[in-house]
Amino acid sequence: MSDALPAVAGRLRCPHCGAPVTADAREVVCESGHRYDRARGGGVTLLPPGSELPPGDTPAMLEARDAFLGAGHYAPLTSAIADALPASPSGCLIDAGAGTGHHTAGVLDAHPGWDGIALDASRTATRRAARAHPRLAAVTCDLTRPLPVRDGAADALLSVFSPRNGEEFARVLAPGGVLVVASAADDHLAEARDPLGLLGVQPDKRARLHARLGDAFAPVALTHVRFQLQLEHDALLQLAGMGPAAFHWSPEDLAAGAASLPSPFTVTVSVTVEAFSRR
Repeated sequence: MSDALPAVAGRLRCPHCGAPVTADAREVVCESGHRYDRARGGGVTLLPPGSELPPGDTPAMLEARDAFLGAGHYAPLTSAIADALPASPSGCLIDAGAGTGHHTAGVLDAHPGWDGIALDASRTATRRAARAHPRLAAVTCDLTRPLPVRDGAADALLSVFSPRNGEEFARVLAPGGVLVVASAADDHLAEARDPLGLLGVQPDKRARLHARLGDAFAPVALTHVRFQLQLEHDALLQLAGMGPAAFHWSPEDLAAGAASLPSPFTVTVSVTVEAFSRR
């Protein structure tokens, strides 16, 4: 079992009463006595009593994501995210919507003095994230509700292609900390949208992001990561299968869409990486 969770448990709080928690190899316990069993893989689910998790990514989607990201296709994006973090010798990175923890682990590799906490609504995802890096703890929670994180506990917050809870982000980010948001640009994966059923990018996406974050954050830096990939059919299927298209297209439809394309097929990756400070 990973020992990353006990090292960062002091930055978490009980979802029932908000009290600080501690963790050992078996459970997480708050000062008021509320207890949460740790999963076999090392993570923990922190939810208020009687609440249920919202729908998350399926095991098949996470398998596709692990395969695609594990092949290094998005390595330039991971590097850009790591570069956006402060050059502090130590700190705690909290990734809200971490998925399998791939990008989080890459950032921790680039910042060897930092610890990390991966938050996600999918227990399958957090099981993978708990194994992604020895300094990464994994917590299953509802990202749309108050986070099981103490006020000012995050020296850096990360949100990669995931929902943003602006009010909670402002609460948990420490003074002087940075929020790093990675979002699809207008031309992200444009060549593959029609044949693979990929979703388009909403108009005014950056303005919508700023509105969702609210007045608590001020933009401080913006990087546009843009490169092209030459993908064989298997990688195209993984690309489609790891995102929302997998909810709307059957595996047979996705396979037919990929088969209709030349192999390799050129796809443009176009992502904005924006850093924000607390006002």
